[in-house]
Amino acid sequence: MHYKGWVLVAVLVFGISIAVGMATPVGIADPIAEDLFEQLSGLLTPFSISTAMFIFAKNASAIMISFILSPILCLFPIMALTVNGWLLGFISSSVVSQESLGFLLAGLLPHGVLEIPALILGEAAALSFGVMTILLVVKRKSRTVLVSTVTKDTRHVLLALALFFIVGIFHTIIIVALLEKQTRELLMVNLRQNLRYLMVALALLVPAAIIETYITPLLLGL
Repeated sequence: MHYKGWVLVAVLVFGISIAVGMATPVGIADPIAEDLFEQLSGLLTPFSISTAMFIFAKNASAIMISFILSPILCLFPIMALTVNGWLLGFISSSVVSQESLGFLLAGLLPHGVLEIPALILGEAAALSFGVMTILLVVKRKSRTVLVSTVTKDTRHVLLALALFFIVGIFHTIIIVALLEKQTRELLMVNLRQNLRYLMVALALLVPAAIIETYITPLLLGL
């Protein structure tokens, strides 16, 4: 599947999660939301460079971790899209019921127009890379190449065992695959493409964090 297809998948998962969040009764998740707001309010101060750096680091690390761990059955990018979508839908519903739609748009749109596309682009890249890696395991031809690569040299066997205990089976497969030209070329093409999209996503998070720190509070009258 091309990258555009993964973007559509990410949008679909994110959109469904938003709808579920909006449909969640406010009383059910109130304790979770209140605890989350209390924790963030103690860390985030408007108009502070440390706040902007914290927001960027939080969002960027979430996307990067999803990408790195995506070979584990794509669980992390799916979870990131699901949890963020649900939170956005639930919080939006709560804010509209307690304040107004205008208040929600003022607090969400300025940085959301950059932050949400960054999330979609980053998680789509993670899904693309994760699925490609999984296919290296599932496809018989690739599996045969991987097995032959590991077993043809004692050093490769020891390397694979060491990597297995350090980074786990999925990331061991990626590194071992790089030892074989056939799979290395396939994996590196996918990795280079998705790293470009990942960099675009991270770049979008910089102005998003600045806007959220310095502009959003003004619009909300803080």
